[in-house]
Amino acid sequence: MYSSNLKGFILAMVSSAFIGSSFIIKKKGLRKAGVNGPRASSGGYGYLLEPLWWVGMLTMIIGEIANFVAYIYAPAVLVTPLGALSIIVSAVLAHFMLKEKLQKMGMLGCLLCIVGSTVIVLHAPEERSISSIEEIWELATQPAFLLYTASAVATALVLIFYCAPRYGQTNIMVYIGICSVIGSLTVMSIKAIGIAIKLTLEGTNQAKYFQTWIFAMVAITCIITQLNYLNMGKDRKRSLCA
Repeated sequence: MYSSNLKGFILAMVSSAFIGSSFIIKKKGLRKAGVNGPRASSGGYGYLLEPLWWVGMLTMIIGEIANFVAYIYAPAVLVTPLGALSIIVSAVLAHFMLKEKLQKMGMLGCLLCIVGSTVIVLHAPEERSISSIEEIWELATQPAFLLYTASAVATALVLIFYCAPRYGQTNIMVYIGICSVIGSLTVMSIKAIGIAIKLTLEGTNQAKYFQTWIFAMVAITCIITQLNYLNMGKDRKRSLCA
């Protein structure tokens, strides 16, 4: 168990470095694309033709693959908080590459990320042994989790269809809220897929269960939604760090 957690910890750290770097590279790409066409924050998709944005996207994919594998080896309660370290990587790189000055409150936030991640890693519980994707499905269909899922989806829909068109351009918290709420469902589905792959590699095929494909569809939908609003948030004209 300790060995598995260590592998997950290392992979999560590597993931944070790549993902944190990708944010900066993609933002530089968004800036270049915004010069010659509609900005992503205005609903434009010209950044898809910008090579620098795709470099950032490739960097993010590498980071997300490392993060995905980390979920296979370690519990989500250990891997997920380490993702906060990507904020520190982004903040430092933004200071030097994007000339965005990091204020004192931003520094305090980075410090709290480090302290919080350290505390959670040191007290991460042992992961429950799962022998089938059906066990995860049984947990996912418990009334409490279904209530949370319904609340998360409802909140995301309100933010997407009501708040984003009205307040997205003036309040970046709208886009952050969408990514955060959807991200909570992404973590759960990615963890389920990771366990399914691990069990399949160990000789117990999980692809035969329809639950595996439902988790996969949820993960893909959530990831695409997050990427779209993440780009819109990063392309806002006014930066929080400015």
